[in-house]
Amino acid sequence: MKKLVLIASSLIALAGFAAADIQAPPGSQYTSTRKLGRAFSNILYGFMEIPEQMVRKDDEFGRKGAWSYGVVDGTNRALRRLGYGFYELFTFTCPTYRGTYKQPYERCGEDNRIQMNVADGLSEFPPELGFETYYRYGRAQSF
Repeated sequence: MKKLVLIASSLIALAGFAAADIQAPPGSQYTSTRKLGRAFSNILYGFMEIPEQMVRKDDEFGRKGAWSYGVVDGTNRALRRLGYGFYELFTFTCPTYRGTYKQPYERCGEDNRIQMNVADGLSEFPPELGFETYYRYGRAQSF
């Protein structure tokens, strides 16, 4: 009986030390609720692409480029966002993109990070105007 208790307690102790490497699959953060939120975001705030592209084209091509090419490119992106928004709104319960709930448009930037990249396409959510940022760091200022 003592051997049985000893063996059982040692197995329980060893099982307590055993740690499995259980990780979430890569697409686990993309759920149907995130897809629905992305749909509403693209429908409601997709028009923010127009001033965003105007600012980006102004930096690159100047004011005339901003008011011509920036408006046209921003309108194109806004309409694409509107289309994707309605598509994702109607299909938010179905995993449509390669069997997942990820966005149907390609991800931008290096290392497949979601970020705004003018040359490569749309980011997951519409751009933010103003002083908001995706980055969690800042530069310290010295006076």
